[in-house]
Amino acid sequence: MTPESPGEPAPGLSPDDLLAVLPRITRLSSAFNKGRLIERAVEAAGPSLDRPAVGVLVSLLAAGEPLRIGEIADRMQVVGPHVTRQVQALERRRLVRRIADPLDRRASLIEPTETGNEAARRYVASVLGWLAEVLADWPRQDRDDLLRLLARFADDVLARLALPEEGEGGQG
Repeated sequence: MTPESPGEPAPGLSPDDLLAVLPRITRLSSAFNKGRLIERAVEAAGPSLDRPAVGVLVSLLAAGEPLRIGEIADRMQVVGPHVTRQVQALERRRLVRRIADPLDRRASLIEPTETGNEAARRYVASVLGWLAEVLADWPRQDRDDLLRLLARFADDVLARLALPEEGEGGQG
């Protein structure tokens, strides 16, 4: 099997092993997406902010530098027009501002204002505080292993999702 042939388990991985973990991944995804964790974190970010707006602010905070709309969209895994609408709303609330791109004066970069950064920090603190509570009783090595493996898993999933699907780009 090659990395280009999705849908087949790697050698040594039993489909039963993967099937056993799938319901947990589904439940975990649902808990994050539908649970009160994200709602509470959004509420902590600031009054009347919604999840997409907070997503833009957190993307900018994590980047540590101003970004183009397309870069924000890539980081959020959404389309550019969605981010454009969010940025316009955040601009009206003075949570972000546009600045000239020093490499291309025709383009704009988006940067958070201090108020926007504060909202993003409150959101992140709420999520991280909750996760820290969940992991508080785990041995240090288990926490380190989880963080290392989860980062690797997320990177590998995103890399796989970025591959063209079979039949695209002249492959077949």
